[in-house]
Amino acid sequence: MDDTRVPISDVINAAPLSALQIRVLLLCCILVVLDGFDAAVIGYIAPTLTKAWHISPQALAPVFAAGLFGMFAGATGLGIVADRYGRKIVLILSLMIVAAGTLGTVLTDTVMEMTVLRFITGIGMGAILPNSITLAAEYSPARRKIVLVTLSYSGFTLGLAAGGWIAGIILPAFGWHGLLLAGGIAPLLLIPIAIVWLPESLCFMAGRDRYRRQLNHLVSKITGVKNDAVCYSNNETVRISSPVGALFHKEMVRVTLVLWCAFFAFMFVFYLLTSWLPMILSKSGYPLTEMSHIAAMLPLGGVIGGIVMATLLDRLSSLHVLTVASVIAAITLTVTGAQLQHPQLLLAAIFILGFTLTGTMNNLSVLASTFYPTHARATGVSWALSAGRAGSICGSLSGGLLFSQAQTLSDVFIWLACPITVACVALGLAGSRKRNQAE
Repeated sequence: MDDTRVPISDVINAAPLSALQIRVLLLCCILVVLDGFDAAVIGYIAPTLTKAWHISPQALAPVFAAGLFGMFAGATGLGIVADRYGRKIVLILSLMIVAAGTLGTVLTDTVMEMTVLRFITGIGMGAILPNSITLAAEYSPARRKIVLVTLSYSGFTLGLAAGGWIAGIILPAFGWHGLLLAGGIAPLLLIPIAIVWLPESLCFMAGRDRYRRQLNHLVSKITGVKNDAVCYSNNETVRISSPVGALFHKEMVRVTLVLWCAFFAFMFVFYLLTSWLPMILSKSGYPLTEMSHIAAMLPLGGVIGGIVMATLLDRLSSLHVLTVASVIAAITLTVTGAQLQHPQLLLAAIFILGFTLTGTMNNLSVLASTFYPTHARATGVSWALSAGRAGSICGSLSGGLLFSQAQTLSDVFIWLACPITVACVALGLAGSRKRNQAE
């Protein structure tokens, strides 16, 4: 019997957005919240830990670095696993790792123990973000893919905000143990929800006979039409046996290298600013309340900028939009330092910086999911984010060196404009080549 073969992407693109797709996008957003929450709470517990363990802030440096190194390892290794065995199983495994690592951290009483467990937790966290983005992209129709995936990705910023709010409630009452306990229980509760309510990727299942019945069932929920005779496939013309090989195929190698360069540069600057901006503001004489308001403009601008840019990316050349945003970010960085003694201008500058810098960084993650074929998508997104994680490690650890070399605090922002400028050039060259090829 000859089955009718239908590209799964055509089905997703033709059908209106279904309740199933909305559920997937919402669950992916909730999963990404964990990443933002974890990034926030580890910073909030640091002052409490130094007092409780009678150690200097510098002694906690291995703890912070271990989480970032773990994220790098998780994003690099588990991306390949996701392309081989599926996005869902890797996400569930990652939740288990995060829950075990975070709950284990509650029981620690030495820096070494916490460092090891933060590395383990980081492995799980490193796999959650890229696979959530990949899954969200594979359930989104092409006409609204970037906007929908960006909304899912905004869970990271929501997690950052929630981390501060929850820390303000839990820390005074229960200390750092209570905050980490909350961070460990959350992924534990999400495991059964993901098992029951989170489906496997349609694109991953297409063309695999063992998933045929499950795939047909999910498609019927999207289209409202049940047809077990249909065999769904991926309409991809380029297929390399190895996901890693696909990243460096002649048609993809330039995109891969550009994404890596951009991810490294943007996450280097973002994490350095996230780690050191409060200290810059404090040294500039700002009180705690005003300092927190100014610093909050970075993620706030990122949320708004990410959504605005996503709507433009659905209509215009994606690389050109991100190139222009990167240029504005580089210019804003060069002038921000001059506004350190002008609160209102500084507030506006940090917001614009968040809008362009953080907004571009968010959309780079989304954009990566649209560039790679299905069989290499999780690996492509994960390895691009791994390049970003490497940048975040370098940014977090090099802040002290940068401050020692800079003549003034204003010079720090000028130096930070340099990697963004490099990313601008890479994105611009990639966009020009893509336009020439189209012509």
